[in-house]
This record gives sequence, C-alpha cells and structure tokens, in this order.
Amino acid sequence: MKSAYCFLIGLSFTVGAHHVVAAPAPVAPAGWKLVWDDEFDHPGLPDPSRWSYDVGGDGWGNRERQFYTSARPENARVENGHLIIEARHEPWQGSAYTSARLVSKHKGDWHSGRFEIRARLPEGRGTWPAIWMLPTVWDLGDGKWPDNGEIDIMEHVGYEPGLIHASTHSRLNQWRNHTQRTATLLVPDATTAFHTYAMEWASDEIRIYVDDRLYFSSRRNGGDWTSWPFFRNFYLVLNVAVGGDWGAVKGIDDNAFPQRMEVDYVRVFAPSPGS
Repeated sequence: MKSAYCFLIGLSFTVGAHHVVAAPAPVAPAGWKLVWDDEFDHPGLPDPSRWSYDVGGDGWGNRERQFYTSARPENARVENGHLIIEARHEPWQGSAYTSARLVSKHKGDWHSGRFEIRARLPEGRGTWPAIWMLPTVWDLGDGKWPDNGEIDIMEHVGYEPGLIHASTHSRLNQWRNHTQRTATLLVPDATTAFHTYAMEWASDEIRIYVDDRLYFSSRRNGGDWTSWPFFRNFYLVLNVAVGGDWGAVKGIDDNAFPQRMEVDYVRVFAPSPGS
C-alpha cells in the first residue's frame, strides 16, 4: 500500500513502514538555469544515458600505469548517493592497476555554461584524479592534442596533498612547453571533505572556482584558434589516473590503494534568458 504527498521541499511518500523524502531539485545559481545533471541517486553502474567509458591501458599519452575498465563496478559505481571512481592495485590486461575514466561525449557536450562538480579526492602518492573537458571533434591544426584544446577544472597529484590545479591548454599554451595557462589553490582538506569545483565558460573567458572562490581565469584576448580553441563543443571527463609523467614524479605508494574519488553531483547550467 503506497500513499504520496507533495511538499515544498520535494516528494514525500510511504512505502510499507518506511517514510521517504525525495531530494529537492537542484537550485540554479542566480542568472543560470539547469540544463544537464547527474545527482547519482540510483545505485549500481553509472547512468549509461549520461556516461560512457574510455577504455584501455596504453599510457594515455602520459605514461600512466592504470588500465581503464568499462562498466566494472569495482572501478566505477554509484553507492550512497555518490559516484565512486576507484583506482585499485591489481593486475589487469598487462597493467598493474585498474581505474575508470567516465566521459559525457555525445551525451553531454557544450561550448559554454557553468559546470559544478562536488567531489572528494583520493590521496596517496601516485594518484592523479581529474575533472576536465576535451573537444568532441578534433579537427583543428594537426587534429591532435594540444591543437584542439583541453580544459582542466580540477587536477590533483597525491604527492602534493590539497594543492588544486586549474589549466587551459592550446597549441600556443600547453604543459609540454611549460606555457600552459594555469593556477593553483591550496585546499587542505580536499581528500577528506567535499568541495565544489566549478567553471564558468563564456565566449571570451574561462573562470574556475573552488567553493565559489575564483582563482583562475583564461582569456581569449583576441587570439585565434592556436591560443583559444574553446569555441566548439567539449565534453566532461572524470577519472583517477595512477602514475604518469606528473602523477608519479615522486613514485607510487602501492600500499595506499585502493583509492577513490567520490562525486556527489555533476550539474551544468546555461545562462537564464535576460540574465
């Protein structure tokens, strides 16, 4: 026997002896409207209507050590209202570690907006979690990285606990030449508490925040695609890498694994009409 009641804070209903109050819809910041989100309310594998997987263990251009699996709950699952991306020290198809790399490609692609991801980060030497964006179509310049751009909303390497990085990369401004546009912010409890990593992306500027504190800005400044490829659709990437050119600068602590990035929600907003 079920009964349903509508409340201002959401939907309340009784199932058997259990009283349940559904979470209210996300509240959009002033001047924005919600256009895409995942609140991770349904346990099991991540929602396939929102997320796909990048799969493989070829180093991913950075000599990373993990094999990214597909639809394997040990590496990517939803539990207790959070997305869990878990890196594990275990042999898998020639790699010594497993993890997951979720992408919204062709299921969530944007060329502007406000992006909010609330997450708690893994710890331990050798971990390299990231919340970032890549282009949906690779047709600028040589068709490869970095010509087509990359936006890093959050990166963290385990040997520098709490130091959060934000960057944009292009042909003229990229990390291999040490010319990337970048900034850091110390968030001492990034691995023990949830924080909101956000980006506001307009036609001529990208701004990145932690808990609404602005600490990075990348501007077009009249540049062409070689410095500003951020005028086309990009998709979200959520992953935990192990090792790599950056992540393993001070080695990998195998005793630290398994490690997980927990994501409370992902929300994407567009400007409200008239804002």
